[in-house]
Amino acid sequence: MPDFVNTSTQLPSEATDLTQLQSQLESGSEKMQLQALAQLIAADVPGQQVIQSFLQSRQQQGLAVTFVEGRAYELLLQVDRPEVQSFLAHHFTQGVVSLRSEAGIDYEPLQQRLAAQDFLEADRLTLQKLCELAGDTAIRRKWVYFTEVESFPAIDLQTIDALWSVHSEGKFGFRVQRQLWLSVGKNWDILWPKINWKADKAWTRYPDGFTWDLSAPRGHLPLSNQLRGVQTFNALLNHPAWTT
Repeated sequence: MPDFVNTSTQLPSEATDLTQLQSQLESGSEKMQLQALAQLIAADVPGQQVIQSFLQSRQQQGLAVTFVEGRAYELLLQVDRPEVQSFLAHHFTQGVVSLRSEAGIDYEPLQQRLAAQDFLEADRLTLQKLCELAGDTAIRRKWVYFTEVESFPAIDLQTIDALWSVHSEGKFGFRVQRQLWLSVGKNWDILWPKINWKADKAWTRYPDGFTWDLSAPRGHLPLSNQLRGVQTFNALLNHPAWTT
């Protein structure tokens, strides 16, 4: 048990349960890790401390961030305890994903909305950030030409994608959309209903037709420039960011 996890007031069975959950969180399958997180957060302060220890350990080891850390961070954000919020502010000022940007773009607002599971606002912010990457003209018009996508820095697209993936249990993001697109032989007519962007030959209506939570199919979000046709989406999925 980590140093700052105080088990002195726990009954033996409670301490054993926490130890088992901690082990499950650290070395179980992703499904088991998510289950452990749900039980730990329900265990109040001792469980919260185990989650804090897990996040801090992963950070110190420099391990690649997964959606398990994303879920752990989301759960701690919801805890109304000054000690927990102080821990997050000190160790995870901008969340668990490194907000790298070659273009000097601020991705913290997107991180905040995704960590709060506000996928509708996060989708709007994603398009806004893509426009910022494209430049002042795109910002004014509020959408992106497909010819502008090739100049996007790979690091920035990877940051946007990582935020979506980490805060959606791996269900959303450009990489997932690309994987699905490749899995159907780059056939758009097969892809659209698979990600629920089209049904019975009719385009899904924005915003009410879309699903803004984790019950959506894999690849459903972000919409990026879907409402402006396939060319921009095609350019995004063909960007070198996903092959480097």
